[in-house]
Amino acid sequence: MKTHMRARLSFALLVLLLAAFAVWNIGLGSVAVTAGELLKVLTGRGENPTMSRIIWDIRLPRMMAAAILGGALSVSGFLLQTFFANPIAGPFVLGISSGAKLVVSLVMVFLLGKGIVMGSGGMILAAFAGSMISMGFILLISHKVKMMSMLVICGVMIGYICSAVTDFVVTFADDADIVNLHNWSMGSFSGMSWDNVKMMAAVTAVCMLAVFLMSKPIGAYQLGEVYAQSMGVNIRRFRAALISGPAFCPPA
Repeated sequence: MKTHMRARLSFALLVLLLAAFAVWNIGLGSVAVTAGELLKVLTGRGENPTMSRIIWDIRLPRMMAAAILGGALSVSGFLLQTFFANPIAGPFVLGISSGAKLVVSLVMVFLLGKGIVMGSGGMILAAFAGSMISMGFILLISHKVKMMSMLVICGVMIGYICSAVTDFVVTFADDADIVNLHNWSMGSFSGMSWDNVKMMAAVTAVCMLAVFLMSKPIGAYQLGEVYAQSMGVNIRRFRAALISGPAFCPPA
């Protein structure tokens, strides 16, 4: 009973902190926004059209994008930690993010060289492809390396290789392409629109729903593969599902 109460209190505290940081984030910038002004704009009582545009069209999309992708990052880390049974496993450590960055950079440079701007859907598909390529290499190595700690180190090596290839591509890219790549790879939320937020929310919601439906198999798997098999979990399909989730939401 005490454990459940602590979990609820911790969750409530995190929600309050998220709300406080969201208000603080929206209020920061070249134009200061007070909590009262924010409340008026959100309730439709704002009299300053410029302030309304700053909040609705610029700062709220950025804040929502950061919150959605931050949640996706935490879930992907949890799935990878479950799969590898290692608390330090994550998209950055295993090279998933680097693989996503590599493919996105290649596609972005190629399309920009032809005067084509990549949309959110294209970036998601390119990032997913790069993530799956990196994870595929890790899974191939896993047939030779049985120790999870060594497998994590192999993931780090793959991440460095992808980063090196990305830097090589950037070296021979045009200046405009380099700026776009740099902003994307640093996780910039500048230029976020509500269309981008809708795309992120849709992809993340599908992944979150899938993870929620897998909650019981995940709990069984955390107690050991033998126990999970005895509970009727198909280990091969379950592992494939665990790997697909983090690949769908890699951070920049």
